Amino acid sequence: MDAAIYKSHQMSIIIHIKNKLVHFDARMEEIMKKNLTLKKLLALALGAAMLLAVLTACGSKQTDEQTPADDSQQQEQQEQQTQEQTVLEKIKSSGKLVVGTEAQYPPYEFKDLSANYAGCDMFLAQQIADKLGVQLEIVDMAFDGIIPAVQSGQVDLGIAAFTKTPERAEEIDFSDLYETSAQLLIVKTGNADVYSTKESLAGQKVGAQKGTIQSQLIQSALPESELFELEKYPALALEVQNGNIAGLVVDEAVGESLVATSDGGLEVSNFAFTAEEASFGKAIVAAKGNEDLLAAVNEVIAQVTSDGSYQQAYDEAVELAASMGL
Repeated sequence: MDAAIYKSHQMSIIIHIKNKLVHFDARMEEIMKKNLTLKKLLALALGAAMLLAVLTACGSKQTDEQTPADDSQQQEQQEQQTQEQTVLEKIKSSGKLVVGTEAQYPPYEFKDLSANYAGCDMFLAQQIADKLGVQLEIVDMAFDGIIPAVQSGQVDLGIAAFTKTPERAEEIDFSDLYETSAQLLIVKTGNADVYSTKESLAGQKVGAQKGTIQSQLIQSALPESELFELEKYPALALEVQNGNIAGLVVDEAVGESLVATSDGGLEVSNFAFTAEEASFGKAIVAAKGNEDLLAAVNEVIAQVTSDGSYQQAYDEAVELAASMGL
């Protein structure tokens, strides 16, 4: 290749390269412009997002600050409405009557073979619920916890063969009496005459269910005897049969039921309390200040005691308890 041709070929290559570089520069400039625009757009988008986040945070903070106040105000309003309701109004608005009892005191309250609540007190409870046009709900608890449950509003009424006493009347209100009953001393068979006087019971342990009027009776009428308390009557009856305590003071109906189901292990003592010492009447308990509820309860008591239905329920409960060995 001669020099002229070689030089011409080099010039062509140089021109081609220059053209490529010019095109490359233009392309790079275009890309940079686009990238700059993209950067601007990204910056704007990021700024908008940050602004939205700030506004959202402020709104959330304001909402969070307001929500507890709103909830607190709503809760206060609900509590005020609840406080303004009487127990009777609460019963009707909820559609149920909640009754506290201790279901181990036949024939007044116990459970049958199907674990359903039975007894003449439970008959009364159902009659009251029917009178009010609501459902009946039974809460089974320790006897000495029923009055506190009534006072706190955990239950609406206490129906558990409560004896009406001046001491209890200081804490709660009573309905009219629906039954009066004598008090018996139940002893081990063969001891009916052994423990028949206050003198013979002096220094002896005499049992009663904890928190009952019978405990108070032993302390007031048998001050020389030692009070022995347990939570449940079956356990107390067993203590008598085993000779660990001299006797057990109970309502007449309960005592007769204990004797009938003891397989000859228990009998009624020939000891007798005076009428002044132990003439007790049974009533239903309610929290103080619920005259409207007690008025409805008293209407039911008047009806079932006058038409004989309470006595019938009592007799049926005695028979059922005996058939179950209670």
